[in-house]
Amino acid sequence: MELPFAESWKIKMVEPLRKSTRAEREQWLKEAHYNVFQLKAEQVYIDLLTDSGTGAMSDRQWAEMMLGDESYAGASSFYKFQEVVRRITGFEYVIPTHQGRAAENVLFSFLVKPGHVIPGNVHFDTTKGHIESRKAHAIDVTIDEAKDTQLELPFKGNVGLAKLEKVLADNKGNVPFMVLTVTNNTVGGQPVSMQNIRETVELCHRYNVPVVMDSARFAENAYFIKTREKGYEDKTIKEIAREMFSYADAMTMSAKKDALVNMGGFIATRRADWFEGAKSFCIPFEGYLTYGGLNGRDLNAMAVGLDENTEFDMLETRIKQVAYLAQRLDEFGIPYQRPAGGHAIFVDASRVLTNVPKEEFPAQTLTCELYLEAGVRACEIGYILADRDPVTRENRFGGLDLLRMAIPRRVYTNNHMDVIAVALKNVFDRRESITHGVRIVWEAELMRHFTVKLDRIK
Repeated sequence: MELPFAESWKIKMVEPLRKSTRAEREQWLKEAHYNVFQLKAEQVYIDLLTDSGTGAMSDRQWAEMMLGDESYAGASSFYKFQEVVRRITGFEYVIPTHQGRAAENVLFSFLVKPGHVIPGNVHFDTTKGHIESRKAHAIDVTIDEAKDTQLELPFKGNVGLAKLEKVLADNKGNVPFMVLTVTNNTVGGQPVSMQNIRETVELCHRYNVPVVMDSARFAENAYFIKTREKGYEDKTIKEIAREMFSYADAMTMSAKKDALVNMGGFIATRRADWFEGAKSFCIPFEGYLTYGGLNGRDLNAMAVGLDENTEFDMLETRIKQVAYLAQRLDEFGIPYQRPAGGHAIFVDASRVLTNVPKEEFPAQTLTCELYLEAGVRACEIGYILADRDPVTRENRFGGLDLLRMAIPRRVYTNNHMDVIAVALKNVFDRRESITHGVRIVWEAELMRHFTVKLDRIK
């Protein structure tokens, strides 16, 4: 008999969780203006708001925290971190930052000018925000099949090459770079194939356009290449990652995901001119080049996390837990972006709350209902996150409207996954009775979903 699958780690420390009552949750959500970002952490039972910085570090990472060199300049912790980044990515030039959006801020401050056009396979919220705040234009060139949540494709995060070429041809001389996101978060944590990575970069380079790889979940992308793409079955995760990066010109990374740390990020590139340009923004924004807004102990933990999470067993444990939650949702007939992604399950809210019009934000409504049901905090990746068109100021309803349940790394057990699945089933079972959603009372001009204030429509 084949042995059942089990985690590739054991638990050394626990944190107690508090269960709340429905009445408490109703009051807390009202006080938070129906925006789960505004809830206090202690008001949440199972927190799936994000997998960014919410994972559990290993004993090796905690040990390295004690060895951090806190020198202002030239700390040994930086050189330890730099060696790991160079070895895994192949990029020579490395600039640490305090997180991924800081890496974007530093690099984009040098590269992005008003009027620029920057294509990508769905820019995530901060990426799009950094582009549009500089009066440039972010254009999505993801394959059309990604919009069909029930279609099974192994690499649903791929770039549509014909779409990309049209953008490049129509905007010659006005595209400073292309953003290639691996995995593609906004369409459901969907991977990009090695073939598509290679062909995307080759196309961009024919138009003299460099490629920046948004690499927050590059290790998970490498896992899917190994398990789904012919010719990579026998390659290690590190070998696959090295090939992925070999095609790109630079990368930005939120290390809070695939480097298994609570805070950190970096820029890496093979272009000396970009390194020199970014340096001038790193120092005033983040700090000196060998700490970039981080403690030495953070750099140590990040180095170990990058090494640990580019090993197959660690990734398999993580991704199979996401697949387990998907399997439970399949049992209940709950529609989500198929196949299951690497870091989260994205429930198709427009297929669940069919009686809630798009103007009343079905995914945000489903987010509220899941919290009220069981104290599970998820996140809307949909019409509110899409923001308004920067020119017309109309809501952007063209994309998917998804409830993202992001699974923190090495934090919850499959028992928690069962609670999540049943809670969502209970909401799903009464979906016909949910006929109204939410309306916006107040919103910020950019990246509104973090601070938006909403009210329930009676």
